[in-house]
Amino acid sequence: MKNHPTAFGVFKPVDHVLMSFVAAHDAEAAAWALRVAGFGEGDVIRYTPAEMQAQAEGDIANAGAMASIGQELNLVKAQLELALQGQCFVLVRAPQDEQVKQVTAVALKFNASRAQHYGSLLVEELVPVGATDRQVPESPETGLDAQTVTTTGDVTR
Repeated sequence: MKNHPTAFGVFKPVDHVLMSFVAAHDAEAAAWALRVAGFGEGDVIRYTPAEMQAQAEGDIANAGAMASIGQELNLVKAQLELALQGQCFVLVRAPQDEQVKQVTAVALKFNASRAQHYGSLLVEELVPVGATDRQVPESPETGLDAQTVTTTGDVTR
């Protein structure tokens, strides 16, 4: 992303939805559907697994101390793990609630494994993720969630 918005040194694209897809063709179809729905060329950005991996690794290396207090660093670590698993990403500028609803519908239709809306103060999960396990108090020790399995088979904790 040319304009790489950060908070405490890590990726935090406020007013955007970040979706990940197991299948590249689903990511492509979702990006196309968003453009058909009226999102502009500059509002929809696709990331290959390698691009997201490079971005996440750079963010982790440059993370400020404050990034580990909330979930910012854990979100980037989860993005890295999904990229290492070969998932593709689509980032969509969606500052209005109606746009977020449109993006959510596309995420569901095209099998997004994750879809997260970045607000100023919180990140909202837009599609169901895994089982019903829920995150407990935010801290680096608890990790992002119990749903993201690492390449070693462990959950991100």
